[in-house]
Amino acid sequence: MGYEYIIVALASALAGIGTGLVGLSAATAMVPLLIVLCPTFGGEHGAYMATAIALASDILGSAVTTGVYAKNKKIDLKQGWLMAACIIGMCTVGSVAAYFTHQNVLGGFSLILCVAIGIRFLVSPDSKERPEKDGKVKLTAKEIAVSLFFGLTIGFGTGFFGTGGGMMMLIVFTAMLGYDRKTAVGTSTFIMTFTALIASVSHILIEPTIIFECWDFLLIAIVVATFFSLASAKFANKVNGKVVGYVTGTILLVLGLSMIVINNLDKIDTVLLLEYLKVLGIYVGYIVALAAVLIVVRFTTKVPDYIFRKLLHFVAFTSILPLVFSTDIWWISVAVEVLFLILVIAALQFFERFSFYKKLFVEKGKHEVIFSFVGLFGLMTVLIAIFWGGFGAEHLYIAVGAIMAWGPGDAVAAIVGKKWGKHKLRGKHIEGTKSIEGSVGMAITAFACLLPVLLFISALPWYISVIFALVIAPIASLTELFTKGGWDTVTVPAVVSLILCLSMLCG
Repeated sequence: MGYEYIIVALASALAGIGTGLVGLSAATAMVPLLIVLCPTFGGEHGAYMATAIALASDILGSAVTTGVYAKNKKIDLKQGWLMAACIIGMCTVGSVAAYFTHQNVLGGFSLILCVAIGIRFLVSPDSKERPEKDGKVKLTAKEIAVSLFFGLTIGFGTGFFGTGGGMMMLIVFTAMLGYDRKTAVGTSTFIMTFTALIASVSHILIEPTIIFECWDFLLIAIVVATFFSLASAKFANKVNGKVVGYVTGTILLVLGLSMIVINNLDKIDTVLLLEYLKVLGIYVGYIVALAAVLIVVRFTTKVPDYIFRKLLHFVAFTSILPLVFSTDIWWISVAVEVLFLILVIAALQFFERFSFYKKLFVEKGKHEVIFSFVGLFGLMTVLIAIFWGGFGAEHLYIAVGAIMAWGPGDAVAAIVGKKWGKHKLRGKHIEGTKSIEGSVGMAITAFACLLPVLLFISALPWYISVIFALVIAPIASLTELFTKGGWDTVTVPAVVSLILCLSMLCG
């Protein structure tokens, strides 16, 4: 099967690029391709053998990457030595445990992680740099705890899955130990050189047939991955960090999604696929149509910023209606929402750099619009999965009611508060300028929007529906009043859904 050599070479090239650019372990790119496209790795321990080859290619790939970053003085073990020791020590344990795990677990994890890491780099293409600490470094209690916890878990995960270790180290080094991105990459690839060696040797000792049956694949992977690791590491040390992040995120996202589709082609039902495309079309069409109207309004009128923001919220929260009423299958709604969220994040992240974006969206903080969309659509997805998928279609009203009790009321609260809010509410638990008039307006609107949902979607008696709407409306308003940092997008629907859970006792 000559084509398998091409696949191995391609997978190894992608692995080398990921290692050199941002310190990703080779298995992140290699394992999904090998287990999906190469029959050789489709047996009982196919994923295990693919992981072993990826780890072996990672040894020299990480070593040459480390050399490039070391040459640029981007390796620092002053704070990372404890985590490095834990990671290296736990690799063998993870390798042994992986042998007794079914291939589907290993393969499925690799595919999902590939997509997740791709999204992460598209949303945040470059890590926030923090100033380095000078002189002798003494680990604080927090840093010791972080190093022990993540060192042990990452070490086990590297040996068990053969993937994700480099990504996790990058996150821990930058977010928790204060490393800049390049130093984090250089330090993590230094550690990965040893973990890859230990894990690959453990894999091969446990399953020696890897050497005898796949020596040709192993040789190709090592040579190709090493070459591309070296080239991409030199590239990463010469260009802007955001460029590196966007390139890596795009490659991993496309790779992961493609492999998930290919891996499930035999399971795809044509009828369900058409149903999915129908719901996706209705959902995207609804949002795009209303968003287009708002954009025209934004650039042709002098609508105030706060009103425009609430109109955007209106489009977002009412989108749950076409999402759930255009299909009878809950997981299709969830799948549509997940895909839409990925596309929205990528699009907003791309357009943030342009001036018209800042004019269109007046943000109070960096990435505010993205975080707001992630919070709303993410919560919407969770609510649908729990109350429709978990509890059954008869409880879908909880998910819809939670969103509808928040969205319209929040918009009314802002508009009423700005225009007619004369009695201000102040206190250390109240953020910004809010008023009694705005809070009352939200309570009334929440009641008016929640009651129809309970009356027409739920099977609750009408008087029970009225009671719940009357109780929930002021609670939703108070939750919005005392929520800081714009998190009412999450807190209000969450509180409302929890109260509506009590309605299941009345069914």
